[in-house]
Amino acid sequence: MDPILSPHVPELFITLTQRFGLLLAGGFAIMTFAPLDKVGPGRSRPLWATALLVVMFGLFGILGTYTGNFVFQSFANLRAMGVITAGLFGGPVVGAGAGIIAAGHRYLIDVGGFSALPCGLATLSEGVLAGLVAWRFPERRLDWATALTLGLIGETYHMGLVLWLAEPFTEAVELVRVISLPMILINAMGAALFVQALRLQLHFRDLRDSTQARQILSIANQSLTHLRSGLTRASAQATAEIILDETHVAAVALTGGDMVLAHVGAGADHHLAGFHVRTMATRRVAETGEPLFVRDRDSIGCRQPGCPLTDAIIVPLRKGGQILGCLKLYGTKNRPLDHTRFELAKGLADLFSTQIELEEIGIKNQLIARAEIRRLQAQINPHFLFNSLNTVASFCRTAPGQARDLILDLARYMRRNLDSSRGAIRLSEELEQVRSYLVIEQARFGDRIRADIDLAPGTADWLIPPLLIQPLVENSVRHGILAREEGGLVRLSAHADGDHLLVTVEDDGAGMDDDTRNAILAPDASDLSPRTVPEAQADLYASQACADTMVESLRDGIGARNCNQRLMQMYGPSYAMRIDSEPGRGTRVSFRIPRQQLQ
Repeated sequence: MDPILSPHVPELFITLTQRFGLLLAGGFAIMTFAPLDKVGPGRSRPLWATALLVVMFGLFGILGTYTGNFVFQSFANLRAMGVITAGLFGGPVVGAGAGIIAAGHRYLIDVGGFSALPCGLATLSEGVLAGLVAWRFPERRLDWATALTLGLIGETYHMGLVLWLAEPFTEAVELVRVISLPMILINAMGAALFVQALRLQLHFRDLRDSTQARQILSIANQSLTHLRSGLTRASAQATAEIILDETHVAAVALTGGDMVLAHVGAGADHHLAGFHVRTMATRRVAETGEPLFVRDRDSIGCRQPGCPLTDAIIVPLRKGGQILGCLKLYGTKNRPLDHTRFELAKGLADLFSTQIELEEIGIKNQLIARAEIRRLQAQINPHFLFNSLNTVASFCRTAPGQARDLILDLARYMRRNLDSSRGAIRLSEELEQVRSYLVIEQARFGDRIRADIDLAPGTADWLIPPLLIQPLVENSVRHGILAREEGGLVRLSAHADGDHLLVTVEDDGAGMDDDTRNAILAPDASDLSPRTVPEAQADLYASQACADTMVESLRDGIGARNCNQRLMQMYGPSYAMRIDSEPGRGTRVSFRIPRQQLQ
């Protein structure tokens, strides 16, 4: 009888095929369990994951030995299937590590036999070769054809080592004749199918993760507007309804502190919003801060007879280091929860916690910005008041009637300027401030000050920050045209460009050098100290000359620089002013303001 057609050969084919199926099913099932479910192919993985893969695939190699048939004091086995898959999936380290475990077991422990050395060397070589192929050709890492080829080459090499190293040679030849064909074919096909099974498992995991990500983003997109007001009963109710509609779980609840803020779905007849938390599991999560997945009524801890809730996922909502409340997904007998829902709930809780914290930070930043703007306004208001009073004072004896008109202009100006109840005013109101200022200054300096205001149609009702344009006009007057003996012209123009208002203040006065321009545009206004205001007030009453000096000093510290600082605080660095100026050639200041709705 031809040895190749020995009765051992068909028996080996049947036995190895059956046991290969069991190994493949077990390996596929284990790879779906956490934490292996989170481990993917490639080199970027933590050390614990690499060690876990080495041990797992090494155990597969050992099982491949024990699931084989004992033939001629040796084993027809399925080790190659496990170690080749280890190398392709995990790379050289995992392939070599799994090969060492499986080969070491084959050579040293229990199974022995005259072919132990060549079998162990072949197993180690197959793991290392597969790992090197995965490292050199990462696109072929989970390719079934590559696994099949490595299986054919590796087991052929295995048979060659047995013929070379095993003694006695006659028994080695007989062994190879019996086991070579089943082992080469079954191990090669097994590696190919194992790799393909892992590829499918990763594909399904990616599909699941992408579906879960889309679900989280959909919920976040719908609930974002509600959570901007914080975690309240109204926002919790709206958010819970959105989650219930998107996830199709039995019930959803949100708690804040020890209070149920919302509960929708099954059990809503006794899990009532506005009442204290009923379940012990929720209290446990609120105390420990650890997510919890409970799968029976007793663990939920609801004392209501007939409560339909059978399992629950409870995850904490955080604000900084504080537990703010809990997000809860509930299942029933007909609609149970699963691990995917657990991961979904943890992702949502992290997202909601971040959103709540960001909103609080945003509110704080807005309050800080508004406080800073009020401080800047407080500096600017006395500045214009000092200049105006100084001008009126010069007319009190020589032209009392004109002084009276100027006082009325000043009164109208200050009445609007002292109203800080609104965060924005119409452009037309700001231009009234500008005109009041120009009337006072033209009364003082006569024809040396000429003004041209060009307001494009449709821009009068545009909302802008108060007291933003007037300091720039004042800057052009006092440091531009008044620096020239003959005076000059200050031009103010405003027109709309899409969703932005473009404002330009320019003069044909003295201009400025680069150092002055850079100082005005510097983003740090920390040197604008409010202590100069009371000092200037004290000096104003002390003497007229000293008052003029302090007003000028105050003006140098604020004015255009504060306007630029306010623009950046309110709208961001991209809205900073632009200044074009050269000494002796005048100055042009321009900026833009986004469209706002009147509140």
